[in-house]
Amino acid sequence: MKFTKMHGLGNDYIYVNGFEETLADPAAVARVVSDRHFGIGSDGLILILPSTRADFRMRIFNADGSEAEMCGNGIRCLAKYVYDHGLTRKTTLQVETGAGILELRLTVKDGRVEAVRVDMGEPRLQRADIPMQGPAGPVLQEPLHVDGERFLVTAVSMGNPHCVVFVEDVEGFPVAHWGPRFEHHPAFPRGVNAEFVQVLDPHRLRLRVWERGSGETLACGTGAAAAAVAAHLAGKAERQVTVHLPGGALELEWDAASNHVFMTGPAVEVFRGEWLDEKAWQR
Repeated sequence: MKFTKMHGLGNDYIYVNGFEETLADPAAVARVVSDRHFGIGSDGLILILPSTRADFRMRIFNADGSEAEMCGNGIRCLAKYVYDHGLTRKTTLQVETGAGILELRLTVKDGRVEAVRVDMGEPRLQRADIPMQGPAGPVLQEPLHVDGERFLVTAVSMGNPHCVVFVEDVEGFPVAHWGPRFEHHPAFPRGVNAEFVQVLDPHRLRLRVWERGSGETLACGTGAAAAAVAAHLAGKAERQVTVHLPGGALELEWDAASNHVFMTGPAVEVFRGEWLDEKAWQR
């Protein structure tokens, strides 16, 4: 199996070109290749596939083999892959994801993609859209008891579920302790990504994310979008913010006219290789 390792702000994935490779069990492949000691090492596996509805189709498998609907950092890297590897010459792309068809605009320099602006679509705020247990309506700074502690949470779906919590000191916050407790909380029947956000000022947020199926990652594009939406809804930030993550910064804009969230950030190809032991994911 030929593969390419890529990352967006340290949120890293193994990419497989589905125009050339066929994986019978991508969930098993994701678990094996994502292992940082016995595999290649990544937050998951992304397949680049043909689409009958868009220019390309993306399937995302977390490190534990579960399939995710969408990944903001992952889709930026997909855009870089298809352009840099000659699968397209378009600088505006339509990509089919589990969260719908998204539009991407590529910034190209010297024949290579440097950055990508993703139209993440409209944030979904109704409880049923997250999904989250409880009465109908949005979840805005609502009390949630987690392992005996009370948190105020805002729930946002960016095609995948997010639970946003504002904290005073995100660097000192025990994400490894609370992250899995949010992820598996019974209020979220399909699990949830947990965002822990410190508001630096109305135009800057600092964020750490516990991703469903992968644990804490260096960056999360949909998580950054959810955090920006939640911060504006809470009156803590403007519609246009820079979100600082452990792996770097993303630019987010929640456009008032269209109600769409736009994310801009880099994409990096690290290396290419070939996995020789294809029996590994059959064991």
